[in-house]
Order: sequence, then C-alpha cells, then structure tokens
Amino acid sequence: MQTPAILLSGRYCNSLTEYSRFVTREVKIGDLALGGNNPIRIQSMTTTDTMDTQGTVEQSIRMIEAGCELVRITAPSIKEAQNLAEIKKQLRQRGYNTPLVADIHFTPNAAEVAARIVEKVRVNPGNYADKKKFDQLDYTDAQYQGELDRIFHKFTPLVNICKEYGTAMRIGTNHGSLSDRIMSRYGDTPQGMVESAMEFMRMCETLNYYNLVISMKSSNPQVMVQAYRLLVETMVAEGMNYPLHLGVTEAGDGEDGRIKSAVGIGTLLEDGLGDTVRVSLTEEPEAEAPVAIALVNRYSERLKAKAAPSILSTIWGDLQGAHHPYEYIKRTTYEANAFIGGHMVPRVVVDLSKENLKDASVLSAAGYLYSPLLDKYNMAEQSVDFVFFGDELPSFNLPSNLKQLYNYQTWKKLSDKTLCHPVYTLPEFVGADDQTSALNLVIIKPADIESDAFGSLPFSNSLVFVLETDAVHGMADQRAFFLKMEELGLEVPVIIKRSYSPTQPSPEERDFESERQTKVSLTGGDLEGAATNLQLFSATDLGALLIDGFGDGVWIDAPQVDTKTITSTAFGILQATRSRISKTEYISCPSCGRTLFDLMVTTQMIRSRTSHLKGLKIGIMGCIVNGPGEMADADYGYVGSGTDKITLYRGKEAVKKNIASANALDELINIIREDGNWIEPIETH
Repeated sequence: MQTPAILLSGRYCNSLTEYSRFVTREVKIGDLALGGNNPIRIQSMTTTDTMDTQGTVEQSIRMIEAGCELVRITAPSIKEAQNLAEIKKQLRQRGYNTPLVADIHFTPNAAEVAARIVEKVRVNPGNYADKKKFDQLDYTDAQYQGELDRIFHKFTPLVNICKEYGTAMRIGTNHGSLSDRIMSRYGDTPQGMVESAMEFMRMCETLNYYNLVISMKSSNPQVMVQAYRLLVETMVAEGMNYPLHLGVTEAGDGEDGRIKSAVGIGTLLEDGLGDTVRVSLTEEPEAEAPVAIALVNRYSERLKAKAAPSILSTIWGDLQGAHHPYEYIKRTTYEANAFIGGHMVPRVVVDLSKENLKDASVLSAAGYLYSPLLDKYNMAEQSVDFVFFGDELPSFNLPSNLKQLYNYQTWKKLSDKTLCHPVYTLPEFVGADDQTSALNLVIIKPADIESDAFGSLPFSNSLVFVLETDAVHGMADQRAFFLKMEELGLEVPVIIKRSYSPTQPSPEERDFESERQTKVSLTGGDLEGAATNLQLFSATDLGALLIDGFGDGVWIDAPQVDTKTITSTAFGILQATRSRISKTEYISCPSCGRTLFDLMVTTQMIRSRTSHLKGLKIGIMGCIVNGPGEMADADYGYVGSGTDKITLYRGKEAVKKNIASANALDELINIIREDGNWIEPIETH
C-alpha cells in the first residue's frame, strides 16, 4: 500500500533543527521491505566476474555475513544476466535468501532478462536508452519530446516485466553520466541529475508501476547532497515519496574513502533522508558493509533517544532564506586578525594539552616537523593553524607561524603573548577587562544565543566563537545556532568543535548488542577502533555544516585517538567538503565484475607516485562504464579500456588510448608534466 507523500515543513526535510526521518513509500524487494518505517538497509556490490559463478557466490556470502541485506551484481550483457539465475540458485541452496540486484548499463535487453530472475534491477537513465557521447546538442521542444517518446517506447518493456514478476527497480542517476540530451538543457548539475531521474519516474507512474528506489550519486559530496535534497523537494511537489538509496560514488579507499562517504551519506542521514546505504570503497566489498552499518546505527539509536527539543527548533519557518541547500554559499563573516573568517580557508585546531610538552617532536603529529640538527621546523602539507595548550606551557621553542591557544586564566599570566590567544568561557569574556585586540576565542553552546550573557557580549572584529554541543542531534543543534546568527545579522567567525569521549558515549554509540553492531565486530575490520569511528562521525557532524557553508574552522576533541589521526581527519573533512584542499584527490571506483585491472593495487601504485600533487584530482576507473563520465570532476583519468589496456584522459578528453598498462602511469605523469602541473617530490630522509 502506498504511503502518501508528506508535505514537508521545509523544502527537503522535516526539520533543520531536530532529527526526524522523512517517511517514504514502502517498496518490497523480494521478502525485504525497504522505505516506510523499516530500518535503513545495507548493501554492496560484487567485484567478481559475473560469469565466475562460484567466485560470485562465495563473495556474495562474505558480503551477506558482513551485514549486506542486498547484493548487487553487474550484468553488462545478456550472458551475465542469464547467469544470475545460476548464482541465485546456488545462494538459495546454501541457505542465503538475500535479494539480488542486477546492475545495468547501456543494455535494455540484459535488463529485461535480469528482471525475470532477480528481485531488483538498477538502471541509469543517462545510458539505459539515451545517448552519452559528450556531444553539444541543441534540442527544440519538439525534438526533446520526441526523444522522450523514443525512450518511453524502449523503457516500457522493462517496466512491464517488472510489474509481471514483482521486480523492484532503482533509477540511479550519476553525476557525469547524464545524457547529452539532459546536458544540453540542464548541464552537468544537480538539477540535471534530478530531471534525468524524474523523467523515468514519470514514465513508470504513467505505466502504473511504483516499485521504485531512487539515487543521485556523485564523487563530489557537495553535488551529491544538493542533488538528493533537490530530488526530495521535486518528488514531494509532484506527490511522490520514493525510497532513497544513498551513496558517494568512487569515494576511494582508506581514510579518504571513509571520510568522503561519511560527509555525503551522513549529511543526508542527519536530515532524516535515506532508506538504504551503499558505501563505495576501492576495497573488498565486504569491507564496505561495516562502514555503512556504523553510519546507519547512529540513526537507529537516535530514533530511540528521548532527546529534549532544541530551544531553537521553532525558528525554521522564519529562517528558510538563511539556508541554501541546493548550492554552496559560504556564510559571510569578517576576518579576525586577518587570519580566520572572511575569505580565509577554514582553520584547524588540535589539542596538545595532554601531550609531553618537553619534547618538540610532539608537534610532528600536528604537521610541524622538528629537526634537532638544524634546530628548525618544516611545515607539512597538513599543518594545523592553532594548537590548544589549555593550562600547560611548552618548554621548547615553537614555530614562528603557529598560533597558540590558552585558557584565559593561564593566558593572563603569560609574559610573552606573541602569537598567544585566550580561550574564554562566555561569562569570562563578558566580565573580562583585558581582551586582546588581536583574537579572542569564546566557547559557546547554541542555547547561549538566547541568554543574557550573549546579549551583553562586547562585539568587535577580534571575536571568534568556538561552538560546542552536547545534544544528541548535535549537528542540527549547531546548525540552528548558525541560522539564528544569520537572522540576527551577526558575522562572527565560528570554529565548530565536536568532542568524542570514550567514557561518555553518545546514545547512538551505547548499544553494541544489536545484530548489526555484532556483524561489525565479526568482520574483524578497523571499525573496532576509535580512530575509524572518529573519522565517520566527525566527517558527518562537521562535514554536514561545512558543506552548507557554515564554519570558519574545525576542532576535533578525541582523547582516545592520536593527534596525527585527528589532524589528518580534520584536513580530510575539509578536503571532502571542498572547503580547503591540502592533498591530491583520488576518485577511484569500488570495482565490480566489469573491472579490467586490480583497482586496489593500481590505486596504491598511482598514489605512491602522485600523492604530492596538492589540489590535483585523478580519476581511476576500472572500465569505460565508470569513466570518463563518473569522474566528471577529475583533472586526469586512468581508465581500463581492455585487457591490459588503459586509456588516459585530460578532463573528459581521451588523450592516449589503449596503451599497455605497464607504461600507463609513466604516460600519465608525462601528460601532467606537459600541462605544467607536475612538481618533483621532495625527498625525506
């Protein structure tokens, strides 16, 4: 039965200041119910050759045992689609009834075969029955409608088969693989992504088919978030509320992949959007499920938490204009001390107050490498901007450009206050008679904005807020503060601070007895460690604000995690939100049965030679399906084009085709060198 579309109080979510899940239509995928009030489902995709029945079955089982509730398998042609029957048969014989999803690109006939076998098919509107040749075309309205009529005719048989067999369908739009027709009218934009899906959704409804799931994927979390938000607003306006499949495509591997995925997926989960999650990592597919589970579990537990409503939860209606969910607009602030705020990149703060402050090497984890022989510091690519010492005094000389933060009472006693700045509580700052003219940091919580002390603040261009929260739904609590600041016309720079303590876990981190959390532990992966949870949770909490232009700095407080990890996580979040670039970015696909080389090995090989090229974006794609379209943001691309063959791209242009893989990396470096974008790596000893 259809769940009626709910008119949202906002434009794309139920509330900007409280956690409230957007209720979607329930869709059945085999025996699995998705959407509605069902749990957020976990899924991943096999990387084996679909014709390797045994290998695909074994990998599917590993994925299921790691926590996958749906297993997606590529079906690039009819023969692979037909073999899905044997894969399904063997899984059922071994007692695994997990629904299977066929991944389709370019081949409607393969989709029609698969839809009779598996529980769900995924089609990409950009290449299912449409054209993608990177042609610049102009369509008259009549020509545009003619193309839609042609697609409808080609798409209808699949819809009818799905209706007959009870098969669900995911309409999955990807940034970078939009058709030339969509590109001609909307460009490679979130609006184009949404319209590409909506065309197919309208066709389905014309045919009275509603068993749909929708996705809006991009390797750029900013684009991905904007597209999903716009999709929800557009769906609701047309009386639709289909379930959402969330994912950041080609997120990469390791820390970068986890952080980028959490920024995109976590931001939407925070807003109550999302019914199923796939984390795309350039790793074995069973490594993806624990990451997705860790992200989703926060919201399973949040629904159970009896959180007190934010005192700012009533401001939504008055502040709609202060939030720009469909485009990136950085909040306007003044520049404090010509260092933070304004047009400056967001600053990074780390806490070293509990470290050994007798040893200068302690700063290496913060990006300042001390040479005892030369008695000097060298800055790394990721050197923090502020170090918080609290009430402790280092006994060594500090770098000449590193700003130090001290608690106010300790700062008062310093004889030399050069580059030293006070951190006040709100009452301290209001009552102090010795604020500096340079930089005054004041710790504040969102609720303080309604207090008498806040009203008594002596505002000046030296003031910077350090925004903390202890709310269960902390991101929304902090966002409410930013919205209220916008309403009041206050342009004070804000450092977003989040604390993650092992002794006082948040409600969503307390329940380790659930089935899903048990599956996380059974994987034996690094999710058992505090460092990975920190990466995922802080990327969600801080990234969701940064992606909307809120925040002039980040401060991650996590006593259980080493400073080096905190530093790299903070810079990783800034990189993923495109608010501060500090390293090379790799847009690498997670691999599948179409992949023509070992993506994990190749990604590490390319990374080892190019990781010093700060700001460059390199796409690493296993096949032509994922490149060049899926690496739309990349400056350069490395794409499998055949057995032992690689095609290299400059942007979307193929510049060297079908070269031997043994020479491909050297050739890629030569192209980068020819463009003047190569710098020689600095040797370290």
